[in-house]
Amino acid sequence: MSELRTSILLVDDHPLVRDGLRARLEAMAQFEVVGEAGSAAEALEAARLHNPDLVLMDINMRGTNGIEATALFKRQFPAIAVLILSMHDKLEYVTQAIQAGARGYVLKDAPGKDIVVAIETVMAGGIYYSANLAQQLAKPMAQDNQLTTREAEVLRHLANGESNKHIARELDLSVRTVETHRLNIKRKLGIEGQAELIKFAVQHAQFDK
Repeated sequence: MSELRTSILLVDDHPLVRDGLRARLEAMAQFEVVGEAGSAAEALEAARLHNPDLVLMDINMRGTNGIEATALFKRQFPAIAVLILSMHDKLEYVTQAIQAGARGYVLKDAPGKDIVVAIETVMAGGIYYSANLAQQLAKPMAQDNQLTTREAEVLRHLANGESNKHIARELDLSVRTVETHRLNIKRKLGIEGQAELIKFAVQHAQFDK
């Protein structure tokens, strides 16, 4: 199993950026760059040809942008994970990307090790955000159409591993109301599974201290 490598498709309309990413990733034995693309159309074609495990996707591209391309990948290649690598740190881009099907969001000015950790996290089934993005996601949750104050409270309790029944008792709510809050949290954050929700809750609690 240790010899298995993650095959990666690089999607960025700047050749120099792709060259830098290729050099960094191929310096590590666990990664293999199997293709490059400078547009969404080229990326989809390259995916058909190489069937990568993961796509490292930029947002700013001529024509179809990276978020739209991510949605296309989710529909056409649901088994291929998409990780956004972007210069944009606005939460609207992050939430749009996750809702489109991205499994994580890394900033281009983040430490080089972040890309490695992000790829490994995503390939293990998790969702990854650069540290300062996770902080932003945590702090304004009750203010910017992310989560309501009550939903943020439920999320903090989930981070402690509490059951719906226990959360309901702590917050003086019905179990059905807690379940509704959980569903709304997943919808707003673009999260599908319970494991992903708990993972995000734990990350939220970590950065909200």
